Amino acid sequence: MSADTGAAQYVAEFIDGPLEGEFEHRVLVGGKAESRVGMMAAVDGLESLFWYDAVDERQVNGQLRVRFRFDADDSDPVEFDEDDND
Repeated sequence: MSADTGAAQYVAEFIDGPLEGEFEHRVLVGGKAESRVGMMAAVDGLESLFWYDAVDERQVNGQLRVRFRFDADDSDPVEFDEDDND
């Protein structure tokens, strides 16, 4: 990756749901972070699609970071145990 492609990226931070605590580098679309992302993940060996909506964004050490909240209503159903996620 060249140095100038770094400016065209942001860091997505998943703040809850099945991907809570995960971070991912994503490409800016039209110079902006996405307002909604779909993420595929295996849960108990099954591929599931999870939707996340952007809740805020901020600059951290010159890099854009966007926090995403889980949209359970639009996502594939999954047994998610909050107690196991500590």
